[in-house]
Amino acid sequence: MYALVDCNNFFVSCERIFRPDLDGKPVVVLSNNDGCVVSRSNESKAMGIKMGTPFFKVKHYVDEGKLVAFSSNYALYGDVSGRVMSILADAVPHLEIYSIDEAFLHLGNVATMEKIPVFCRNLVIKVRKWVGVPVSIGVAPTKTLAKIASHFAKRYRGYRGVCMIDNDEKRLKALRLTPIGDVWGIGRRLSPKMQEWGVMTALDFVERPCEWVQARLGVNGVRTWNELRGVACVAEELDERRKSISVSRSFAEMIQDEQELALRVADFAAMCAKKLREEESAAYDVTTFMYTNRFREDLDQYFPSATVRLNVAANNAQEIIGAALKAMRTVYRDGYMYKKAGVTVSNIVPSDQIQGSLFGYDEDLRQKHDRLSELMDSVNSTSVSGRSLLRLASQRPGHYADGIRCDFRSGLYTTSFDEIIKVR
Repeated sequence: MYALVDCNNFFVSCERIFRPDLDGKPVVVLSNNDGCVVSRSNESKAMGIKMGTPFFKVKHYVDEGKLVAFSSNYALYGDVSGRVMSILADAVPHLEIYSIDEAFLHLGNVATMEKIPVFCRNLVIKVRKWVGVPVSIGVAPTKTLAKIASHFAKRYRGYRGVCMIDNDEKRLKALRLTPIGDVWGIGRRLSPKMQEWGVMTALDFVERPCEWVQARLGVNGVRTWNELRGVACVAEELDERRKSISVSRSFAEMIQDEQELALRVADFAAMCAKKLREEESAAYDVTTFMYTNRFREDLDQYFPSATVRLNVAANNAQEIIGAALKAMRTVYRDGYMYKKAGVTVSNIVPSDQIQGSLFGYDEDLRQKHDRLSELMDSVNSTSVSGRSLLRLASQRPGHYADGIRCDFRSGLYTTSFDEIIKVR
């Protein structure tokens, strides 16, 4: 059996840990630049606020005191997530972290079928008591069914945080009540097409013949179909390397100056390089892209991108930044107001399988770059604020700052001594 542990309204729940006065009140968390709603409390959902709603459409509620809004505080959310995952890791022999607020538990030899509900409810209580985050747990013989069970655990209080699909009767009832768009592996992208084919619920889907599914959705569709029938097909994906890594930001204010844009691109490239090192990977291709503001019809529009291919795959900051800036300068055009930029590294290989080149490759220089990046990682990891203490000269000087609007950001209560919570 698998258990999917899902943190309820995670970003909002993180904010409420340090603002217990907001329990029971409408709260939302906004995306970068305070652009749109990305997390909602149950009370804000009841107000009709949808996921992805632009903030300007609901700002009047904030001004009227009917809604509390927070800017995204990813340092806080990441730290709270780590605390939740550490509790889960101590509870079971095997844990798969699926996202910042979700994890699969392999229940294997943890408990008998009769004791699993008690085990899971105790886990719900422990996470809430120790961290302050409410969680819901769905238990089932496959990961896709566990996802569905977690939706019911979150939606209905009668489950007390835990929903278990452990027999065929429960499975069929759950599938009958689950819209096809809520099925993991189908989602909103495929659900319109499925509805055109007369598939409205998960039960409609599993009642179709396997050949029908294969012809329309291919091997991935058959995998989902089998999972819903109780046949485990989704293997652990922890060891699969990402095909690409991308870091991008929208700017609070549009940028025209080439040097200022280059500083931002250098920051994004450095973050890509750091992620490569964390995953023990290296990349051959570095792509830089810039966008003007497509909502400003009064301004000239330009959406360029360029890719630089490295002779030898790299993950050190110097080479990745150098390639990103080279790509940027090949497509930068003066006179445009840029609203967003980003860097993508792709053609990724394991860092211990990098193949050298006979042409234009300086092994000694590469080793120096690698050692410097390792030193930067070592020093920066000691920063309690999450800011980069060591940076290359091509990056923005001073502490790390995205340059994004965050008018409603809460404190870095758990990661910065300067912003530690004060009790009086």
